[in-house]
Amino acid sequence: MTKTLSRRGVLKTGAVAGAGVALPTIFTASSAAAFTNEPTGSTVTLGFNVPQTGPYAEEGLDELRAQELAVQHLNGEGDGGMMNTFSSKALKGNGIMGKQVKYVTGDTQTKSDAARASAKSMIEKDGAVMINGGSSSGVAVAVQGLCQEAGVIFMAGLTHSNDTTGKDKKANGFRHFFNAYMSGAALAPVLAKEYGKDRRAYHLTADYTWGWTQQESMAAATEAMGWETVNNVLTPLASTDFSSYITPVLNSGADVLVLNHYGGNMVNSLTNAVQFGLLDKMVNGKKFEIVVPLYSELMAAGAGENVQGVIGSMNWNWQLQDEGSKAFTKSFGEKYGRPPSNSAHTCYVQTLLYADAVERAGSFNPCAVAEALEDFEFDGMGNGPTTYRGADHQCFKDVLVMRGKENPTNQYDTLEIVEVTPRAQVEYAPDHPMFAGGDLGECNPGA
Repeated sequence: MTKTLSRRGVLKTGAVAGAGVALPTIFTASSAAAFTNEPTGSTVTLGFNVPQTGPYAEEGLDELRAQELAVQHLNGEGDGGMMNTFSSKALKGNGIMGKQVKYVTGDTQTKSDAARASAKSMIEKDGAVMINGGSSSGVAVAVQGLCQEAGVIFMAGLTHSNDTTGKDKKANGFRHFFNAYMSGAALAPVLAKEYGKDRRAYHLTADYTWGWTQQESMAAATEAMGWETVNNVLTPLASTDFSSYITPVLNSGADVLVLNHYGGNMVNSLTNAVQFGLLDKMVNGKKFEIVVPLYSELMAAGAGENVQGVIGSMNWNWQLQDEGSKAFTKSFGEKYGRPPSNSAHTCYVQTLLYADAVERAGSFNPCAVAEALEDFEFDGMGNGPTTYRGADHQCFKDVLVMRGKENPTNQYDTLEIVEVTPRAQVEYAPDHPMFAGGDLGECNPGA
C-alpha cells in the first residue's frame, strides 16, 4: 500500500499500481502537503470576523459573544452548552485536537472591502486557520472568496442571500444559516392562510446581493399562491430614513408592503411605515399588512411595538424547546444576562461544527475538514435533524415563521413562533434556477 493525494489534497491509502514502479517523493507519507497556517504549537487560532461598526453592528456583537462562548466550551470551561446535546461526540472539552483554542477578531464594518482586509490580516498576520462570522451576504461572498484563495475554511455567519451557496459558492465555504428561497417557501403558505391569496404586494429592497435574492424569492413564492407584485424599489444599504420611499406605496394600490431589509435598515423602514399609518389603512377592501421576510430578535427589540402582528421568518429562536436550544440559551443567558439571537446561534454552532470536523478528520487540513463536513448529518444543535449538503455546502434544517407579539412581557419577549416549517418544505435541488451558475470547485489547502 502507498499514500496518494485525493482530489482534495488529502493523503489517502491506495494500492501500488505495479510492482517495481518508483514512487515520486511527493507521494510518500513523510512529505504530506502542507496547508495554510498549520498549527505547530500547543494552540490553534480561529478568526472571528464580525461587524463591530455599521448598520449590522448589533448583530455582530451578539455573534462575537457566541463565538467567545464556543471557545470557552471547546477549552473545557463553563457547562459545555451544546457539546452536551450534539449527536457527534468527537469534542472532549480539551480544545481542538488537544490544542487550546485562541481567537482574534476583525471588524467587517458591513463593508466587503473592509471585511476582506480584516480576514486577510487574521490569516496572514495572526495565523487563523478558520474564519467565522459576518452579518451581510455581500461580506460573506467577499470573505468566502478570499478564504478560498488563501486556503482556509470559511464558516459563514449571518448570510441569507441565495448566492452564497448558489452562484458564489466555494469549496472552502460552508453555511449553517438558511437562505432567501427557504424564507419564501416557509412564509408563503402562512401568508396565504393569514391574509388570503388575493393580495397586491409592494417591495422595498436593500440594494445588494441579499436584498435582490430575497425579493426574487418572496415574489416567486407569493405569486405562485396568487399574489400580484405591484412594484419593487431598491434602497441603498446606507439609508437611515425611508420616509420618501413610503409615500409612493400609499398611491400604488398595494395592500401589502414587503420589507426586504435587515438590521438597522429594517428597524428604520418599519418604523417609518408604521408612522405613516400603513397598518391602520384599508386598501382594496382589506386591512393593509407589512411583511418582514427575515427577522431577528435584535431587530424586533429595536423596532419595539412596531413589530406587533408583523410576520417574518427566522433561522432559529431561543424559545425552541429542543434540548440543544435549551442548553445553548441557558449557557448564553448565564454568561451575558440575555437570550441569544439567531445570528449568535449560527456562529456558536459553526464554531463547534468546525472543531468537530477537525476531530473527526484527524487533521486541520482544510480539505480534510471539508470532506468531514460534506453530507454530514447531525442533531442536537437546534432546528431538528440537520445536513450540510455536499453539492453546495448549504445546511438544511427546519425553518421558523415568526410574528411580533401583541403583548410582550419584556424587551426580549418580542416574537412568537407561528410555525416550525419542516425541512422537507424548504429543500430544493442543487440545480434550482435561483441557485444556478457558479462552480463549487475544488478545496484549496493553500500553502
